[in-house]
Amino acid sequence: MEKVILVDENDVSVGTMGKMKAHKSAVLHRAFSVFVFNKKGEMLLQQRALVKYHSGGLWTNSCCSHPRPGEDTKEAASRRLQEEMGFTTPINKVFDFIYKASFDNGLTEYEFDHVFVGYYDGKIEPDEKEVCNYAYEPMEKIENLIKSKPELFTVWFQIAFPKLMDWWRKNKHAQAN
Repeated sequence: MEKVILVDENDVSVGTMGKMKAHKSAVLHRAFSVFVFNKKGEMLLQQRALVKYHSGGLWTNSCCSHPRPGEDTKEAASRRLQEEMGFTTPINKVFDFIYKASFDNGLTEYEFDHVFVGYYDGKIEPDEKEVCNYAYEPMEKIENLIKSKPELFTVWFQIAFPKLMDWWRKNKHAQAN
């Protein structure tokens, strides 16, 4: 059984719980989101596989998941990027936030989300059990699509993207060339 790390609102570990039980019980747990950009400054989006236990077929950030008990969050983010998208690239943490979102299937995401950013222009080989499509898109286009067609995107992406957009606008000078 896959377990998640339960945390308090300061991201201090308070135990572990089975992933599905944590989502059914709406318990705060540690998670991460990875946002990858190419040299043009476009963001890599993935469309979640239709078979995912929630939000199947929706567009979201490059990769997201939960670290395993005892696993460093940044290492977990790198591992999961390889598993989902088929590549690795250096990533750096840029911020974190807490969000809570309920789904029609009775599950609730209540996560302390660590947000990482990386840059990559190479080959992408996604795991078809995780990802059914992917695309690099300009930030402004994503911003407009979230406003005009929010139903195309995961709930957490709609929450994280404006925060990432603020970071991106402030840090354009630090982005990869």
